[in-house]
Amino acid sequence: MKFILNVLWLILSGFWLALGYVAAGIICCILIITIPFGIASFRIAGYALWPFGRTTVVRHDAGAGSAIGNVIWIIFAGWWLALGHILTGLALCVTIIGIPFGIANFKMIPLSLLPLGREIVPTDEPFAAR
Repeated sequence: MKFILNVLWLILSGFWLALGYVAAGIICCILIITIPFGIASFRIAGYALWPFGRTTVVRHDAGAGSAIGNVIWIIFAGWWLALGHILTGLALCVTIIGIPFGIANFKMIPLSLLPLGREIVPTDEPFAAR
């Protein structure tokens, strides 16, 4: 079932959302100081392509650097990526079949706003990563 959901997700919204994350990653990798943001963006792009069967968990070993980085991320990239998830989620919720995909988009908004200090893990091991 995860495979079918992921294929439908990829067709309906995942490809375009991943392109947004890849674009943000390339822009962030242009400057040396923002390379960690680019790496986080590329990591989330993979999650945006194939989200079902995976989840995110908070890394408790992430320190103040992640918090400061998340504030910088929100200002420069996070808000427009979150806006992309909101618009895509609303468009998908117009149809009954698209409602689960719209909800999945809404669940990705916190990750698009605060990517640093989070880890993407398979759904069968979210508690093992803690």
